[in-house]
Amino acid sequence: MTGIKEVAARAGVSVGTASRALSGNGSVAATTRARVLAAAKELNFVRSYNAASLVTGRSRIIGVIVPSVDRWYFAKVVAGIAEELITVGYDLALYNIFGDRDHQDAVLGDFLMRQRLDAVLPVSLELTTEELTRMLSLRRPVVGIGGPMPGVPTIGIDHFAAASLATGHLLSLGHQKIAHVSGGTDPYRDFKLSDQRQAGFEHEMEKAGAPIRPEWIIASDFTVQDAYKKARTLLAMPERPTAVFAASDEMAIGVMLAARDLGLQVPHDLSVVGIDGHELGETFGLTTIQQFPRKQGQLAARRLLQKLSETAAPSNGAVESSPVAGPGIQESPPLDNLHELISTEFLVRSSTAVPRSSARVPGRT
Repeated sequence: MTGIKEVAARAGVSVGTASRALSGNGSVAATTRARVLAAAKELNFVRSYNAASLVTGRSRIIGVIVPSVDRWYFAKVVAGIAEELITVGYDLALYNIFGDRDHQDAVLGDFLMRQRLDAVLPVSLELTTEELTRMLSLRRPVVGIGGPMPGVPTIGIDHFAAASLATGHLLSLGHQKIAHVSGGTDPYRDFKLSDQRQAGFEHEMEKAGAPIRPEWIIASDFTVQDAYKKARTLLAMPERPTAVFAASDEMAIGVMLAARDLGLQVPHDLSVVGIDGHELGETFGLTTIQQFPRKQGQLAARRLLQKLSETAAPSNGAVESSPVAGPGIQESPPLDNLHELISTEFLVRSSTAVPRSSARVPGRT
């Protein structure tokens, strides 16, 4: 089997330079890197990451933890992470906790400790101080997606601002009778995402002097099916709203399907807006806030790779992440300095329009 010494000899460089050119770690001139890669290709050289890890102390594996891999948002985030990692020769170890607290405890308390990882990337997991301390005790870089965490760089969107924008759009069209479909709140997982989006909705309603009716604020579970069931009840009330702001696109689509089954036309009888940028939104003509989950994954992966490139190979307990504040530990930097908000995009489609002068329940006069 061809070794790195043969590749170095063919390219006319030292073994160290060939290794840096093939791994992408360290400074190597572009022309030199191209010569080394060409030599490796000519010799059919396949780099052994297992052998390299013995020298560098790195496995080239990134651990990614998600609440539920079968949900659209998390699948898109993971796709973005994987896309970024594969281009630089890193593998992805995926930990799916299935939205279950016991699974989360098992992953954080056992699996991560046994797996030899270069870095960890938790997605939409609001960790306790104890859990975060345990994760940082791995002494590997950590970057999160979702909300701020002490001592950890994170990436996310401004949920309050997105909800305010969506609600403001409906108000600008002349709607006053606006309902809100909120998502369920998991205190361990979602950084109070639903609360932030509901707060944005209520802020805009109060600012406009529009009534906030408790019976028109319904909780769903971020799925089409559950939102459909809840919306059928909402839209069959003696007095129904003329518009609905849903905290996710899937729930917004559930509302649209319920309206259709009740004989209502969107947007003539009911305007609907969501948040996400789900591909199905285009099919349904859904007005939405695009939050670019794939881009969130890519940015987080780049940030993690940058942290890896800025540090020496982990060995003998070298700390690579800022620990959580505690006895004998330096206090973490302010969250605002570590949490990066990415831009969203407002997409106005055919699901929103000015309200009719009056609204009635289908079949009633």
